[in-house]
This record gives sequence, C-alpha cells and structure tokens, in this order.
Amino acid sequence: MTDSNALDPEDRKIVTLARSARARNGVPEGAAVRDETGRTYVAGTVALDSLKLSALQTAVAMAVASGATSLEAAAVVTEADTASEADRAAVRDLGGAETPVLVAGFDGTVRTTVTAG
Repeated sequence: MTDSNALDPEDRKIVTLARSARARNGVPEGAAVRDETGRTYVAGTVALDSLKLSALQTAVAMAVASGATSLEAAAVVTEADTASEADRAAVRDLGGAETPVLVAGFDGTVRTTVTAG
C-alpha cells in the first residue's frame, strides 16, 4: 500500500479525479490519465449493449481523441487488486511500457503502482 500523502501532487490529483468520476457516475471504476503536457482526461466505465470499455481504456481513448501523443501517468479506482492486462496495454500503447499506473481503492488509497509494460 502506498501512502497517498507521499504521492506527487499531480499523481494525487489523478487519483482524486478518478475517484470522483466513479462516484459521480455510479460506475464500477473511475480512471484518469495525464498526458505529456499535463492535461488530464477523466472517465468512468462504459457499459452499453454495443460498447464495453473499462474506465482506463475510456480515459486513454479520450486522451488520444484530444490529440495527446504520450502519457505521463494513469490512475484507476477499482475493487480489483491491480490493473488488468487490457488496461495496461491501452496505457502502454500511448505512454510506453514504463508509464506508471496507480491502482487505488474506492477510498482513494493507492494499493499498488504497476508499470504499463
């Protein structure tokens, strides 16, 4: 478990944004990513009959659609112990293998940080 107070302020910000997206939208997961310019993209799980995306996949898609060319970091608020391979692959595709993915619980406590690789 990572002490959320020890997080870089920008990392703490994306965890807070991810947590807010989950709570506001009443979805299973919330996520946020930060691009190479410091812009953030926030999303929740998408669960339509014709389209299913995790929160992190949606946040990455939003970054790409907005012109981001790389990612500095990603965060997901989830009940899972770690980020799924599909989520890590989406982050890796845009940010590279070393991009950190912060995995936090519903209370915003970061449980682990993994790389996208």
